Amino acid sequence: MEIYLDNCSTTKPRGEVVERMVHFLTNEYGNPSSLHRLGFNIEKGIEEVRGTIADFLGVYKDEIYFTSGGTESNNLAIRSILERYKRWGNHIITTKIEHPSVLNLIKDYEENGYEVTYLGVDDNGIISMEELESSLNEETILLSIMQVNNEIGSIQPIWRIRDILDDKGSNAFLHVDGVQGFGKVPLDIKGWGIDALSFSGHKIYGPKGIGGLYMDRNLKTSPIILGGAQERGLRSGTENVPGIMGFGKAVEIMGENFDNERDRAYELKSYFIRGLEQRIPYIHINSPLGEEHSPYILNVSFKHIKGEVLLHYLEDKGIYVATGSACSSKSKDKSHVLTSLGLSDEDIEGAIRICFSHENTKQQIDYAIDVLKDSVEAIRQITMR
Repeated sequence: MEIYLDNCSTTKPRGEVVERMVHFLTNEYGNPSSLHRLGFNIEKGIEEVRGTIADFLGVYKDEIYFTSGGTESNNLAIRSILERYKRWGNHIITTKIEHPSVLNLIKDYEENGYEVTYLGVDDNGIISMEELESSLNEETILLSIMQVNNEIGSIQPIWRIRDILDDKGSNAFLHVDGVQGFGKVPLDIKGWGIDALSFSGHKIYGPKGIGGLYMDRNLKTSPIILGGAQERGLRSGTENVPGIMGFGKAVEIMGENFDNERDRAYELKSYFIRGLEQRIPYIHINSPLGEEHSPYILNVSFKHIKGEVLLHYLEDKGIYVATGSACSSKSKDKSHVLTSLGLSDEDIEGAIRICFSHENTKQQIDYAIDVLKDSVEAIRQITMR
């Protein structure tokens, strides 16, 4: 039996998504920039997908741009805003638990003269609105704050930020890394006053290599990739047509199943936590149940265990989990997210991340807990001698 529980790293594309991509790889393969009918039909199809995503997000169609994924979307949004509005100020606010595609980019700007405030988090991984408010100043140009953390699933209260900015009379822009939240937790872009939002296809049972970026239509943008002026000049390059079409199908299905699949994920997470707590001692749940955490993400620490060792024990039994963010899994450094929670070195080293999908079942969870129990006991017999 193979059980895939690494759905934060990537998801298995739905069958309907693959079928749609194959169609556009083999039948409608034209370049959307071509002037003939085949090119025109492709361009029309892209605009239909753009409309599908805009409708799902409750935004205007011309506010959606296609990219290669979440990393590019984050870079495009942040660089575009900072380059276009650099005369407005040189202060950036972000958090200590952002994805590397945000943190590393902002560190680069910091090394080149920008002032940066890195907001801390509490033991649930949530920022303080009071600290955010006190960090604002006349030079603040951008806030970049993720909606759902990719390692522990903590959900930031994005809906409160715009009111704080307005009360302080701040003109700062708000960028949100929505990659782990898109299609998984509630979102109100217009109601929350978000200026830019990044999202990705392969986190929602769509293809890899395709992502999206929402940019408010009133936001003047500066491209970082120049060429044939595709995507209304913001992101030049021949469009990834099969990827876009598959992405559109994934969003379409996701929109129809959002509530049911979210409820299902919560049920599986709750069931998994109960099983762990009843059968395996000396554990710490780093992403508990409740409204402050995504139902799709469960991070748990096993004392007297190294997470990487446990991962390979599980892999030998056909169970696939992660030890942290897939984008930084090869790093030798401790997780910056778990460190920010104030966890001990032992809890950080013994942490694994489990992420659920619509395909997971309670039968799979039962098997995973059985294997986890046996694996933990086997490893502790060695480490606790």
